[in-house]
Amino acid sequence: MTIIITGASAGIGFALAEFFGKKGHQVFGLSRKPANSDLFKTILTDITDNQQVQAAVSKILETEKQIDVLINNAGMGMVGAVEDSTQDEILRLFNLNLVGSVQMMTAVLPTMRKQNAGKIINISSIGSEMGLPFRGFYSASKSALDKVTEAIRYEVAPWNIEVCTLHLGDIKTKIAENRVKTKVSEPYQKTFSKVYELMNAHVEDGTEPAEVAIYIEKLLNKKSWKAHYYFGKFGQKIGVPLKWVLPQNVYEKLMKKYNNLDS
Repeated sequence: MTIIITGASAGIGFALAEFFGKKGHQVFGLSRKPANSDLFKTILTDITDNQQVQAAVSKILETEKQIDVLINNAGMGMVGAVEDSTQDEILRLFNLNLVGSVQMMTAVLPTMRKQNAGKIINISSIGSEMGLPFRGFYSASKSALDKVTEAIRYEVAPWNIEVCTLHLGDIKTKIAENRVKTKVSEPYQKTFSKVYELMNAHVEDGTEPAEVAIYIEKLLNKKSWKAHYYFGKFGQKIGVPLKWVLPQNVYEKLMKKYNNLDS
């Protein structure tokens, strides 16, 4: 298979690219920084720049007859109070987490239509299913990607193109180093520091990226896809069905406890 993975220079994307490269697939990693690996090819690409996206896909098609899989993994986190977030910070986040992923889909769809087949996985977050404290815009950006995924599934189905969202829990990566962190104003400093410390502890105790790769391999072998899949530790995944069935005030009490905000 020919597989394109965005955000492949580190973290989950790098683990995915090496995993599928070892399996013998032709893997192209798109990222702004070069990746140090002999198992896949890196094409330096800023996916928020549509000209770079189109050029990267054109370069791949110079040697490959088809594009079988796109894994939209590139993204960033953002932490801070909703009130403190600036327009520039919000737009920067959405430009990568939403617009960049859409531009990647737009670039590969003509080829997938021509070959009457293709699979696209949009990497989202379990946190897209609820408004996380001090991560409201991150939740919103991933939730927006979820809804775009649901919509495009209808639109590309006639060409046998499968699209899904994979919601991840905390994965053990260096995501904290690349987050947008807003300036935290005085009223929020005490509660933010508690949540932020816990947030980083959850990442440090997160699932290994290699386990995500194994899960995605199983997903790619499925004949048909649901719109949404959830992968992570039970304590995080359970938050999704609880959100669906519990009264909002009860759910908020549980979320406050989980995020160390009930004291």
